[in-house]
Amino acid sequence: MYLTQEKKDEIFGKYGKDKNDTGSAEGQIALFTHRINHLTGHLKQNRKDFNTERSLVKLVGKRRSLLDYLIKKDITRYRAIVKELGLRK
Repeated sequence: MYLTQEKKDEIFGKYGKDKNDTGSAEGQIALFTHRINHLTGHLKQNRKDFNTERSLVKLVGKRRSLLDYLIKKDITRYRAIVKELGLRK
């Protein structure tokens, strides 16, 4: 399994308030970004895996929705998470 509980705790600890803060938008965006990066690497090797491609598109949509929520709620938190994760170039 590519995403262990320790890795989740590390992601939520770094981007959320603490490792048990799984509901914060920043933590969820960071987790989705990790999963998106993993699936992107998988699709580079297996380009005909359409189920994974569909999952990737759904994850990108979920992350986009959370980013839209965060930009409306608090633009400074949005800018901080985008800069930290390197989502915009």
